[in-house]
Amino acid sequence: MRRAFTLIELLVVIAIIAILAAILFPVFTQAKAAAKKAACLSNMRQIGIGLNLYLNDADDRFPDRRDIKSINYRPWTSWPPSDPRAGWAINLVDPYLKNKEIWSCPMLVQDQTIQIRQQESTYWMWRFDRTTDPVDLDNFWGKTQEQAAEDARNANNPTIGTPDGVSEVELLVDPYFPKTIPSVQANLKGKTPHAGGRNRLFLDLHAKWIRDIRTNP
Repeated sequence: MRRAFTLIELLVVIAIIAILAAILFPVFTQAKAAAKKAACLSNMRQIGIGLNLYLNDADDRFPDRRDIKSINYRPWTSWPPSDPRAGWAINLVDPYLKNKEIWSCPMLVQDQTIQIRQQESTYWMWRFDRTTDPVDLDNFWGKTQEQAAEDARNANNPTIGTPDGVSEVELLVDPYFPKTIPSVQANLKGKTPHAGGRNRLFLDLHAKWIRDIRTNP
């Protein structure tokens, strides 16, 4: 007689494989998400290096390119009065880094639901979000880092609070839609590329991931 597996044995093996897959798949998914979060944070650190090189060549002042910002400002009539998309800054940093891919979070390359882009950037720069003249206190067009931090402290903007210095003011962030804001669409509430928090580049050009309870865990 030829030896062979019985049907019961095959079913047992398949069941074991299914159980292992159910256990390991979430682990692999989390590992993949963690890798993309780390790659996104690396992008922000590189952008910080590029901005630092730019500031060294520009008398330590951020650019005042409201003219570029206004070209793609408010892409449709219902767009909010502030526009945090950071595409205007790509060509600013590119001469120093020669890598435009760092302006896209790896987690958002395939996610179209929160990939609201301006010139192929998925990151947001809230403090360069308006084109008003004169420049608002909580906007950083043409300011030094120290002046920007002081103006942010004096702006009475509840989203900024009262920062003590440049290390506490956000400069560039992952896109996010706080679930505490009533006007956010239901399908976007709490959504952010990295579960439970956001990568952030600060005004002193250091970057780190910080938990945010307004986002989905």
